[in-house]
Amino acid sequence: MFDHIGIRASDSEASETFFLRALAPLEIAVAMKGPHGVGLGKNGKPSLWIYGSKDHPVPLHLAFAAERRSQVDAFYRAAIEAGGEDNGPPGLRMHYHPHYYAAFVIAPDGHNIEVVCHLPEN
Repeated sequence: MFDHIGIRASDSEASETFFLRALAPLEIAVAMKGPHGVGLGKNGKPSLWIYGSKDHPVPLHLAFAAERRSQVDAFYRAAIEAGGEDNGPPGLRMHYHPHYYAAFVIAPDGHNIEVVCHLPEN
């Protein structure tokens, strides 16, 4: 549904570093950078914009799609190593559906970052 989304960050450089490290297993990188923010995404297309803010932003829940469960596991490890706070380790969330495999980490500014794979283990 969304083409891209933008979030505010109290420390845009720290948030950029966190998201790049945490989302590297999904092959997400800097797609565009300018004076007002940085756009992260795949294949040169920015999908997540991070903008600096003088105010502390309201925390959001952002869920990123993974193609494989191993990417969920790798995201979780990378996000914790990047300074994220555990908010739910990798595992099945059967209350959503039988193949909902996800992990949750609290990022800078309190954003709840999720990576989810909807496919059965392969």
